[in-house]
Amino acid sequence: MSLSLALVGIGKIARDQHIPSIADTPGLTLGATASRNVNAVVDGVDAFQSLDALLQERPEIEAVSLATPPQARYHDAALALRAGKHVMLEKPPGATLSEVHALEALAKANGVTLFATWHSREAAAVDAARDWLKDKTLTAVRITWKEDVRYWHPGQDWIWEAGGLGVFDPGINALSVMTAILPAPVHLASAELHFPENRDTPIAAELVFADAGGADVTASFDWLEQGEPRWTVEIETSEGNATLSEGGARFVPENGEPVAGEDAEYRRLYARFAELIASGASEVDLAPMRHVADAFTLGRRVVAPAFDW
Repeated sequence: MSLSLALVGIGKIARDQHIPSIADTPGLTLGATASRNVNAVVDGVDAFQSLDALLQERPEIEAVSLATPPQARYHDAALALRAGKHVMLEKPPGATLSEVHALEALAKANGVTLFATWHSREAAAVDAARDWLKDKTLTAVRITWKEDVRYWHPGQDWIWEAGGLGVFDPGINALSVMTAILPAPVHLASAELHFPENRDTPIAAELVFADAGGADVTASFDWLEQGEPRWTVEIETSEGNATLSEGGARFVPENGEPVAGEDAEYRRLYARFAELIASGASEVDLAPMRHVADAFTLGRRVVAPAFDW
Protein backbone atom coordinates (compact mmCIF):
# COMPACT_ATOMS: atom_id res chain seq x y z
CA MET A 1 0.00 0.00 0.00
CA SER A 2 1.37 3.41 -1.02
CA LEU A 3 1.64 6.26 1.46
CA SER A 4 0.22 9.60 0.25
CA LEU A 5 2.68 12.48 0.63
CA ALA A 6 2.32 16.25 0.22
CA LEU A 7 5.21 18.41 -1.00
CA VAL A 8 5.35 22.00 0.23
CA GLY A 9 7.47 24.49 -1.74
CA ILE A 10 7.51 23.94 -5.50
CA GLY A 11 10.73 25.63 -6.54
CA LYS A 12 13.81 24.55 -8.47
CA ILE A 13 15.02 21.97 -5.94
CA ALA A 14 11.53 20.46 -5.74
CA ARG A 15 11.30 20.06 -9.51
CA ASP A 16 14.89 18.90 -9.99
CA GLN A 17 15.09 16.47 -7.06
CA HIS A 18 12.05 16.00 -4.81
CA ILE A 19 9.35 15.29 -7.39
CA PRO A 20 11.29 12.73 -9.49
CA SER A 21 12.64 11.09 -6.32
CA ILE A 22 9.17 10.67 -4.84
CA ALA A 23 8.01 9.12 -8.12
CA ASP A 24 10.93 6.65 -7.97
CA THR A 25 10.38 5.62 -4.33
CA PRO A 26 8.29 2.47 -3.78
CA GLY A 27 5.62 3.02 -1.17
CA LEU A 28 5.32 6.81 -1.68
CA THR A 29 2.89 8.74 -3.88
CA LEU A 30 2.79 12.51 -4.42
CA GLY A 31 -0.79 13.25 -3.38
CA ALA A 32 -0.82 17.06 -3.24
CA THR A 33 1.36 20.17 -3.30
CA ALA A 34 1.33 23.56 -1.59
CA SER A 35 2.98 26.79 -2.72
CA ARG A 36 2.26 30.50 -2.31
CA ASN A 37 3.00 30.83 -6.04
CA VAL A 38 -0.26 30.05 -7.85
CA ASN A 39 1.72 29.03 -10.93
CA ALA A 40 3.83 26.49 -9.03
CA VAL A 41 1.83 23.36 -9.81
CA VAL A 42 2.55 19.77 -10.79
CA ASP A 43 0.49 18.27 -13.60
CA GLY A 44 -2.15 15.87 -12.34
CA VAL A 45 -1.61 16.71 -8.65
CA ASP A 46 -3.94 18.80 -6.46
CA ALA A 47 -2.34 22.19 -5.70
CA PHE A 48 -3.02 24.49 -2.74
CA GLN A 49 -1.64 27.88 -1.72
CA SER A 50 -1.00 26.85 1.88
CA LEU A 51 -0.40 23.69 3.86
CA ASP A 52 -3.30 24.62 6.14
CA ALA A 53 -5.71 24.59 3.17
CA LEU A 54 -4.18 21.37 1.89
CA LEU A 55 -4.65 19.54 5.19
CA GLN A 56 -8.23 20.75 5.51
CA GLU A 57 -9.16 19.61 2.01
CA ARG A 58 -7.02 16.45 1.95
CA PRO A 59 -7.04 15.01 5.51
CA GLU A 60 -6.06 11.58 4.18
CA ILE A 61 -2.55 12.85 3.37
CA GLU A 62 -0.19 10.89 5.64
CA ALA A 63 3.15 12.64 5.26
CA VAL A 64 4.51 16.07 4.41
CA SER A 65 7.88 16.99 2.87
CA LEU A 66 8.96 20.61 3.31
CA ALA A 67 11.19 22.18 0.64
CA THR A 68 10.57 25.79 1.67
CA PRO A 69 13.14 28.37 2.89
CA PRO A 70 14.17 27.68 6.51
CA GLN A 71 12.77 30.93 7.94
CA ALA A 72 9.18 29.83 7.30
CA ARG A 73 9.53 26.10 7.82
CA TYR A 74 8.72 25.82 11.53
CA HIS A 75 5.09 26.92 11.12
CA ASP A 76 4.29 24.30 8.50
CA ALA A 77 6.26 21.54 10.22
CA ALA A 78 4.49 22.14 13.52
CA LEU A 79 1.11 22.30 11.76
CA ALA A 80 1.71 18.95 10.05
CA LEU A 81 3.01 17.23 13.19
CA ARG A 82 0.06 18.42 15.27
CA ALA A 83 -2.21 17.02 12.54
CA GLY A 84 -0.56 13.63 12.99
CA LYS A 85 1.45 13.71 9.75
CA HIS A 86 4.97 12.39 9.29
CA VAL A 87 7.36 15.19 8.32
CA MET A 88 10.53 15.34 6.24
CA LEU A 89 12.63 18.53 6.36
CA GLU A 90 14.91 19.84 3.62
CA LYS A 91 18.28 21.07 4.90
CA PRO A 92 18.79 23.04 7.08
CA PRO A 93 15.93 21.62 9.18
CA GLY A 94 14.98 25.04 10.59
CA ALA A 95 16.05 28.60 11.17
CA THR A 96 17.28 27.82 14.70
CA LEU A 97 18.28 24.82 16.77
CA SER A 98 15.52 25.57 19.28
CA GLU A 99 12.90 25.33 16.53
CA VAL A 100 14.06 21.87 15.54
CA HIS A 101 14.23 20.67 19.15
CA ALA A 102 10.61 21.83 19.53
CA LEU A 103 9.62 19.94 16.38
CA GLU A 104 11.35 16.83 17.67
CA ALA A 105 9.29 17.02 20.86
CA LEU A 106 6.09 17.55 18.84
CA ALA A 107 6.80 14.50 16.69
CA LYS A 108 7.33 12.36 19.77
CA ALA A 109 4.18 13.68 21.47
CA ASN A 110 2.08 12.93 18.39
CA GLY A 111 3.62 9.54 17.63
CA VAL A 112 4.84 10.44 14.15
CA THR A 113 8.15 10.47 12.28
CA LEU A 114 10.38 13.53 11.92
CA PHE A 115 13.26 13.26 9.46
CA ALA A 116 15.85 16.06 9.28
CA THR A 117 17.66 15.39 6.01
CA TRP A 118 21.21 16.11 4.85
CA HIS A 119 21.24 15.31 1.14
CA SER A 120 25.02 15.63 0.67
CA ARG A 121 25.57 12.74 3.09
CA GLU A 122 23.79 10.57 0.51
CA ALA A 123 26.25 11.40 -2.28
CA ALA A 124 27.68 8.32 -3.98
CA ALA A 125 31.14 8.24 -2.35
CA VAL A 126 30.55 9.61 1.16
CA ASP A 127 30.14 6.16 2.71
CA ALA A 128 33.37 5.01 1.06
CA ALA A 129 35.26 7.98 2.52
CA ARG A 130 33.89 7.27 5.99
CA ASP A 131 34.80 3.60 5.80
CA TRP A 132 38.31 4.37 4.50
CA LEU A 133 38.94 6.75 7.42
CA LYS A 134 37.80 4.35 10.14
CA ASP A 135 41.19 2.72 10.74
CA LYS A 136 43.38 5.72 9.79
CA THR A 137 45.18 8.29 11.95
CA LEU A 138 43.87 11.62 10.77
CA THR A 139 46.40 14.47 10.42
CA ALA A 140 44.56 17.11 8.37
CA VAL A 141 41.28 17.88 6.62
CA ARG A 142 40.90 20.83 4.24
CA ILE A 143 37.35 21.54 3.10
CA THR A 144 36.82 23.82 0.10
CA TRP A 145 33.19 24.60 -0.74
CA LYS A 146 33.00 27.39 -3.29
CA GLU A 147 30.37 28.18 -5.91
CA ASP A 148 28.65 31.04 -7.76
CA VAL A 149 25.56 32.21 -5.89
CA ARG A 150 24.25 33.94 -9.02
CA TYR A 151 24.12 30.55 -10.78
CA TRP A 152 22.80 28.39 -7.94
CA HIS A 153 20.38 30.87 -6.30
CA PRO A 154 19.54 33.47 -8.95
CA GLY A 155 17.47 36.31 -7.50
CA GLN A 156 16.66 34.44 -4.27
CA ASP A 157 16.77 37.26 -1.74
CA TRP A 158 15.67 35.05 1.17
CA ILE A 159 19.21 33.64 1.42
CA TRP A 160 20.51 37.14 2.25
CA GLU A 161 17.90 37.77 4.96
CA ALA A 162 18.41 36.89 8.63
CA GLY A 163 17.90 33.13 8.98
CA GLY A 164 18.75 32.48 5.33
CA LEU A 165 22.33 31.40 6.20
CA GLY A 166 24.05 33.05 3.24
CA VAL A 167 27.13 31.06 2.21
CA PHE A 168 26.31 28.53 4.92
CA ASP A 169 23.36 27.39 2.79
CA PRO A 170 25.83 25.40 0.66
CA GLY A 171 28.46 25.35 3.42
CA ILE A 172 26.20 23.31 5.69
CA ASN A 173 26.35 20.59 3.02
CA ALA A 174 30.11 20.43 3.55
CA LEU A 175 29.61 20.30 7.31
CA SER A 176 27.10 17.48 6.93
CA VAL A 177 29.71 15.50 4.99
CA MET A 178 32.44 16.33 7.51
CA THR A 179 30.34 15.17 10.46
CA ALA A 180 29.45 11.98 8.59
CA ILE A 181 32.98 10.88 7.69
CA LEU A 182 35.25 11.99 10.55
CA PRO A 183 35.96 9.15 13.00
CA ALA A 184 35.74 11.53 15.99
CA PRO A 185 33.67 14.68 16.60
CA VAL A 186 35.16 18.16 16.33
CA HIS A 187 34.05 21.56 17.57
CA LEU A 188 34.54 25.01 16.10
CA ALA A 189 37.53 26.91 17.48
CA SER A 190 37.39 30.11 15.42
CA ALA A 191 35.70 31.65 12.41
CA GLU A 192 35.89 34.68 10.14
CA LEU A 193 32.65 35.66 8.40
CA HIS A 194 32.52 38.11 5.48
CA PHE A 195 29.23 40.03 5.32
CA PRO A 196 28.39 42.20 2.29
CA GLU A 197 27.73 45.70 3.62
CA ASN A 198 24.14 45.57 2.32
CA ARG A 199 23.21 42.02 3.42
CA ASP A 200 22.36 40.22 6.67
CA THR A 201 24.17 36.93 5.97
CA PRO A 202 27.78 36.13 5.00
CA ILE A 203 29.09 35.66 1.49
CA ALA A 204 32.29 33.88 2.59
CA ALA A 205 33.62 32.12 5.69
CA GLU A 206 36.83 30.62 7.05
CA LEU A 207 36.46 28.02 9.83
CA VAL A 208 38.98 26.31 12.09
CA PHE A 209 38.02 23.22 14.11
CA ALA A 210 39.55 21.57 17.17
CA ASP A 211 39.48 18.25 19.02
CA ALA A 212 40.15 15.94 16.10
CA GLY A 213 42.91 14.08 17.91
CA GLY A 214 45.31 16.88 17.06
CA ALA A 215 44.45 16.93 13.34
CA ASP A 216 44.32 20.24 11.48
CA VAL A 217 40.70 20.64 10.28
CA THR A 218 39.65 23.75 8.34
CA ALA A 219 36.88 24.83 5.98
CA SER A 220 36.74 27.62 3.40
CA PHE A 221 33.39 28.74 1.93
CA ASP A 222 32.91 31.32 -0.83
CA TRP A 223 29.88 32.33 -2.88
CA LEU A 224 31.70 34.33 -5.55
CA GLU A 225 33.52 31.42 -7.19
CA GLN A 226 33.44 31.72 -10.97
CA GLY A 227 33.10 28.75 -13.30
CA GLU A 228 32.76 25.20 -12.01
CA PRO A 229 32.01 24.83 -8.30
CA ARG A 230 34.68 23.42 -6.00
CA TRP A 231 33.11 21.04 -3.47
CA THR A 232 36.13 19.18 -2.16
CA VAL A 233 37.36 17.53 1.05
CA GLU A 234 41.11 16.84 1.08
CA ILE A 235 42.10 14.26 3.71
CA GLU A 236 45.56 13.55 5.06
CA THR A 237 46.37 10.61 7.33
CA SER A 238 49.55 8.95 8.55
CA GLU A 239 48.64 6.01 6.29
CA GLY A 240 48.08 8.05 3.11
CA ASN A 241 45.92 10.76 1.63
CA ALA A 242 42.60 10.91 -0.18
CA THR A 243 40.22 13.37 -1.84
CA LEU A 244 36.43 13.46 -1.70
CA SER A 245 35.27 15.69 -4.53
CA GLU A 246 32.25 16.74 -6.61
CA GLY A 247 30.23 17.31 -3.45
CA GLY A 248 30.85 13.76 -2.27
CA ALA A 249 30.20 12.01 -5.58
CA ARG A 250 33.81 10.88 -6.11
CA PHE A 251 36.38 9.50 -3.65
CA VAL A 252 39.99 8.91 -4.65
CA PRO A 253 42.35 7.34 -2.07
CA GLU A 254 46.06 7.66 -2.71
CA ASN A 255 46.67 3.91 -2.79
CA GLY A 256 43.32 2.47 -3.71
CA GLU A 257 40.53 2.30 -6.27
CA PRO A 258 38.42 5.42 -6.92
CA VAL A 259 34.76 5.26 -5.94
CA ALA A 260 32.07 7.17 -7.83
CA GLY A 261 28.42 6.86 -8.68
CA GLU A 262 25.32 8.49 -10.06
CA ASP A 263 23.35 11.21 -8.31
CA ALA A 264 20.81 9.41 -6.12
CA GLU A 265 20.92 11.64 -3.03
CA TYR A 266 17.23 12.50 -2.82
CA ARG A 267 16.11 9.04 -3.85
CA ARG A 268 18.07 7.68 -0.90
CA LEU A 269 16.50 10.29 1.38
CA TYR A 270 12.95 9.38 0.41
CA ALA A 271 13.69 5.68 0.72
CA ARG A 272 15.01 6.37 4.22
CA PHE A 273 11.90 8.44 5.05
CA ALA A 274 9.70 5.49 4.07
CA GLU A 275 11.82 3.17 6.24
CA LEU A 276 11.58 5.48 9.25
CA ILE A 277 7.80 5.74 8.92
CA ALA A 278 7.46 1.97 8.62
CA SER A 279 9.52 1.44 11.77
CA GLY A 280 7.92 4.27 13.77
CA ALA A 281 11.27 6.06 14.22
CA SER A 282 12.61 9.59 13.77
CA GLU A 283 16.05 10.80 12.68
CA VAL A 284 17.17 14.28 13.72
CA ASP A 285 20.95 14.81 13.63
CA LEU A 286 21.75 18.48 14.25
CA ALA A 287 25.56 18.28 14.22
CA PRO A 288 26.00 20.28 10.97
CA MET A 289 23.60 22.97 12.17
CA ARG A 290 25.38 23.28 15.53
CA HIS A 291 28.62 24.13 13.71
CA VAL A 292 26.82 26.89 11.79
CA ALA A 293 25.31 28.29 14.99
CA ASP A 294 28.77 28.23 16.59
CA ALA A 295 30.20 30.11 13.60
CA PHE A 296 27.68 32.90 14.05
CA THR A 297 28.49 32.96 17.77
CA LEU A 298 32.29 32.85 17.47
CA GLY A 299 32.81 34.40 14.07
CA ARG A 300 34.75 37.62 13.64
CA ARG A 301 32.72 39.89 11.35
CA VAL A 302 34.46 41.31 8.29
CA VAL A 303 32.62 43.86 6.12
CA ALA A 304 32.75 42.91 2.43
CA PRO A 305 31.72 44.91 -0.65
CA ALA A 306 27.99 45.22 -1.31
CA PHE A 307 26.36 42.35 -3.19
CA ASP A 308 23.74 42.88 -5.87
CA TRP A 309 22.34 40.48 -8.40
